[in-house]
Amino acid sequence: MPGANDAFVKFSDVQKTYDGKTLVVKKLNLDIARGEFLTLLGPSGSGKTTTLMMLAGFEVPTQGRIFIDGRAIDNLPPHKRDIGMVFQNYALFPHMTVEENLAFPLKVRKRGKMEIKDRITRALDMVRLGDYGKRLPGQLSGGQQQRVALARALCFDPNLVLMDEPLGALDKQLRDQMQLEIRRIHKALGVTIVYVTHDQSEALTMSDRIAVFNDGLIHQLASPAGLYEQPQNAFVAQFVGDNNLLRGKVIDMDGASCTVEVSGMGNVHALVINAEAVGRPVLISLRPERVKLNPAPGSLPNTLNARVEELIYLGDHVRVRVSVGGHDLVIKLPNSDGVQVHEGAQLTIGWKTQDCRALDAG
Repeated sequence: MPGANDAFVKFSDVQKTYDGKTLVVKKLNLDIARGEFLTLLGPSGSGKTTTLMMLAGFEVPTQGRIFIDGRAIDNLPPHKRDIGMVFQNYALFPHMTVEENLAFPLKVRKRGKMEIKDRITRALDMVRLGDYGKRLPGQLSGGQQQRVALARALCFDPNLVLMDEPLGALDKQLRDQMQLEIRRIHKALGVTIVYVTHDQSEALTMSDRIAVFNDGLIHQLASPAGLYEQPQNAFVAQFVGDNNLLRGKVIDMDGASCTVEVSGMGNVHALVINAEAVGRPVLISLRPERVKLNPAPGSLPNTLNARVEELIYLGDHVRVRVSVGGHDLVIKLPNSDGVQVHEGAQLTIGWKTQDCRALDAG
């Protein structure tokens, strides 16, 4: 991650309430590195968009301070923060051509005519719309309009770009294309981006780090791989990616591992992440792709008998739903060599201790 020790954006003890009673954002302390792509991920009402709006200047913190490049911005209006913004609804002026839309933030900043022309040309080339400058937004597809909105946010060389659900209105194919496009531009320019989404796939694809919000708090801040492979609590495990979740009770703890009794399944060996003590309830998290079919006897610490209940073909992989002691588990099998199982089959499944995480009961 670029500039890991360089806090370009800093939230210090920031809180926000709209009614004086309920905190929408609670005691937020967050450092964002210069050149970083940070995604604020969470469900509706989690506080992620309010956090972005406070950084943009459209909302004022009830408590705490926000800094950009070492300077407090509490009293700075949005237009003086040198921030580019990209919204879900594009926010393009419908009566202006693409070139005129891009020229607007440059004219506001009183740039010269030649500089404006050069910056527009460069920005449109960057988003691969060099031949579309004379068109009106209504003559463009949704994906093209979003590229124009992105070019407008970048054309005046802001130090920081904020994106609020910018791909939410696009279909899946366009969304996937734009994810890669935004990522490419970020790498080319090195600009700091703070991105808001509730789409976990989008967050995992694009980000250097992801802050998972819920109920006004950051529950985990990590790289995409760290977040997916090492969820630190039950909420993150349930919200990010597919997971098999099993409730049980800790019956033994041995350093970094523990044994959990799961009703109907017996004992499961897991890593201790948020397991408090012997006798306490926990939620076990197990990724579907970590479960093996018919492992060699004795090769895995967790081995159970299962019955195949359902096969769902999804192109590159097959989801296999199995029943184990009254519990349903989902297994993801790569489809490279075909899947040699069928509904009703009896088989064994297994997984490693380190692939199974004992978390708070949620």
